[in-house]
Amino acid sequence: MALDDDIRVLSGVRLFQGFTHEQLRLMAFGAETVTLAAGKKLYAEGAPADCAFVIISGAIGLYRLRDGKRERVSVEGSGAILGEFALIAESQRLMEAVAEQDTKLLRLSRSMFRRILEEFPDTAAILHRRISANLQAMLRQIEEVANRLQR
Repeated sequence: MALDDDIRVLSGVRLFQGFTHEQLRLMAFGAETVTLAAGKKLYAEGAPADCAFVIISGAIGLYRLRDGKRERVSVEGSGAILGEFALIAESQRLMEAVAEQDTKLLRLSRSMFRRILEEFPDTAAILHRRISANLQAMLRQIEEVANRLQR
């Protein structure tokens, strides 16, 4: 994909709204394109998380293991970001991610992202609030699924 296409994809991600063209360009320049065939695993639940992924095209199913069974939590499509918390802190994957169809993604590394935040500290504060809110929403969603499975 061309750099301008990657910038366009990143500009559509809610987490990056308000980023300048220069910030998006730096992110796109440091991003890696990943292609997965349908059924291929992007990452496993509990695996170390050192990057985030933005879905360019296709769909990724997110799954949790519950009592030895793999339960689908959600399916994410174009423009969704997966593992955003990994951009700012060492963590583990909370769910397994599997391509539901042929999927193309942008891989954003933590080291590249930290460089952007160091160069643009005002952006760091905005992102901290957004990521915190997104993490809380995801935890609520996981709790809702867990409650449904217990019934």
